[in-house]
Amino acid sequence: MPPRNPSGPRDVPPGGRPATAAPDSPSPPGAGSGAGTGTARLIGVDLARGLAVLGMFAAHVGPDPSDGGPVGFLMELARGRSSALFALLAGFSIVLITGRPEPRTGRAGRQAMTRVLIRAAVLLALGTALTALDTSIDVILAYYALAFVVALPLYRLGAAALATIAAATALVLPQDLFLLKMWIAESSWGDTVNSHDPLRAVNGYDGVMDLLFTGSYPVLTWIPFLIAGMAVARLDLSRAVVRVRLAYTGAALAVLGYGGSWLALRLIPNAQAAVAAGSDGDSPSAAWWSDAVGEPTLLFQEWLLVAAPHSQTTPSVLGNTGVALLVVAGCLIGLDRLPGLRRAAAPVIAVGAMSLSAYVLHIVAIRVLGTEDMSDASEPLVLLGFAAGVMLPAVVWKRLFRRGPLEYLLYRATRPARLVR
Repeated sequence: MPPRNPSGPRDVPPGGRPATAAPDSPSPPGAGSGAGTGTARLIGVDLARGLAVLGMFAAHVGPDPSDGGPVGFLMELARGRSSALFALLAGFSIVLITGRPEPRTGRAGRQAMTRVLIRAAVLLALGTALTALDTSIDVILAYYALAFVVALPLYRLGAAALATIAAATALVLPQDLFLLKMWIAESSWGDTVNSHDPLRAVNGYDGVMDLLFTGSYPVLTWIPFLIAGMAVARLDLSRAVVRVRLAYTGAALAVLGYGGSWLALRLIPNAQAAVAAGSDGDSPSAAWWSDAVGEPTLLFQEWLLVAAPHSQTTPSVLGNTGVALLVVAGCLIGLDRLPGLRRAAAPVIAVGAMSLSAYVLHIVAIRVLGTEDMSDASEPLVLLGFAAGVMLPAVVWKRLFRRGPLEYLLYRATRPARLVR
């Protein structure tokens, strides 16, 4: 059982140390909420993370977007973009663990890197176990774990260098992934790797090939989100001008990604027709922003122009990153300028502060309920039930304990890192 928190809730990053243990951890809520405090900044991140978790709930158990109307639009908006926001905030967490605003060096740096690697190992095991439950959900945790390992060597870089690398990977890696997928499809080496993969032997899915290249969240095209999150964590978010610039950057990237895809699909001859003929979705005309385009039945080069959230293309990475930055900036600005927002959003903030527990709980709940595809239950009450079933306990838990239940276990699992010399 986590240690009790008699002085009230503490907004500690999942798996991180108590607020009193590190200068980059937030202080108790009673310490103030001004723009210049670490508390306000990290509570803003918790709010964004809570929105990401609830957005994934919407994608997994919410009404079907094809129902249309405002609810259908919101459900479509949540798909893909919520997981991208979750991944971006994973990058933010890497920097929180390894030192913010300045990276830890020497023994402290080695211990921090070890904590990240232990977390990655635990998340890989947890993600594999959840996938083995055989629900209809593409569990993100194993991908998330491998991306932690890939991004970790960059933790000492500054914001500008990280932003440059994030942009470069967003521009280059989706094309590399496309070529690799073509190579895998035309050869048998992928099947050979899968046949000897212990991860696949455990759950039948999400082996090394899936995690890197062919799965729902391939590290090759999701690593830009983590690196972008690391860049955001290196910024001085106490400055209003930085928060506003972050919002402008997000808006520009969203327009560049989704707007660029919309233009390209219409200006390049036969591009829209090729996407319509080569995808299995219900609405190929929405390929510039919506998962309604479906997936490609065969690989074809015009698919690289699509910006659907799960299309693994450069336009989709740019657009999703833009939306994620807008949400983070909006949460930070909102908490700074709207005094009542923190109280009103307290349930969402509590979910964000124990996002791992909330995410795992909803996967287990879907399995226990025995419904293979909860999205077929197109009743908003299903989604509201899941959201309330997480938010209410989260609020109570955070008043009693410093960390969420799984966050506490993850924190305990990383304690051997203290032995590193």
